[in-house]
Amino acid sequence: MKFFLSYFQQRKKGIFVFFLFCFIFLFAFILYHLPVKAVLYPSFLCMGLGIIFLFFDSRRAFCKHKKLMEMQKFSSYLMKDFPIAETFDDRDYQKIIQLLQEEQRQLEDKMNLRYLDMIDYYSIWAHQIKTPIASMRLNLQKEDSEFSRKISEDLFRIEQYVEMVLMFLRLDSDSTDYILREYPLDAIIKQAVKRFATIFIRRKIKLNYKPVEIKVLTDEKWLLFVIEQVLSNALKYTEAGEITIEIKEPKTLCILDTGIGIAPEDLPRIFEKGYTGFNGRNDKKASGIGLYLCQRICKNLGHTIKAESSLGKGTKILISLQEQKLEVE
Repeated sequence: MKFFLSYFQQRKKGIFVFFLFCFIFLFAFILYHLPVKAVLYPSFLCMGLGIIFLFFDSRRAFCKHKKLMEMQKFSSYLMKDFPIAETFDDRDYQKIIQLLQEEQRQLEDKMNLRYLDMIDYYSIWAHQIKTPIASMRLNLQKEDSEFSRKISEDLFRIEQYVEMVLMFLRLDSDSTDYILREYPLDAIIKQAVKRFATIFIRRKIKLNYKPVEIKVLTDEKWLLFVIEQVLSNALKYTEAGEITIEIKEPKTLCILDTGIGIAPEDLPRIFEKGYTGFNGRNDKKASGIGLYLCQRICKNLGHTIKAESSLGKGTKILISLQEQKLEVE
């Protein structure tokens, strides 16, 4: 109904002109004392033909409108089969759309090239910076002091940030390789714990962990990154206390800390990219990328990740490792 009202709104000038001409002829016949029927009969005949014309024209316009509405669901690349251009306006608009599509394609090609150049640059940078990091670590191992241990911890944090950059770059890359098979979960957890062992010891934070003795269908490298990120956050926001790693049924890895917790208003948004929340604003070091990457990776692996927390009582991260339909992006 809305379309037909709009249709007649567009044709109102033509309808008005038709009735205006009929009135002029009728007035002229009356003025010259001619039979009025001589103008009424052709007027009604023309009106009937006009109604038939409007019916078929409105039907044609409706079909054209319907096709254009269907085309709105497609991307600009698929907008090719436009309705037949019947007027100069139609041809002009279609030409403008084609020019805009071509301009958009050229811009996207340029942006893709710039994006690939940026990915290549940062990938090379991330790999190259690992060399001086490794060299600094070897030099620090030559002495054992509180200062050297503190520098080693900062260096380890730098390594984490570099690894985060690489994971971020690879996440949407066409060359991302997911090697999915059954892995012993304990082997992956132990790798993550080993990397943070010196921090646990230096900060005197207790680790509660007993072998879980289960196998999971996953990618070892990517799941290891997720567990490391969760442990990193747990250590960052736990000044004293303990961190517990355990399995809950069904196949849910739980990492629980006794840290400062997460504010209720922040909890629903901690997996958003760039969101740091109250703790991040106080810490001044949070990037808001770690948990975002964890959620993206878990989604790609067919896992799910969620958090439970309350202020002052710690945080629990739950990673469901059940076999689910993979959704590789």
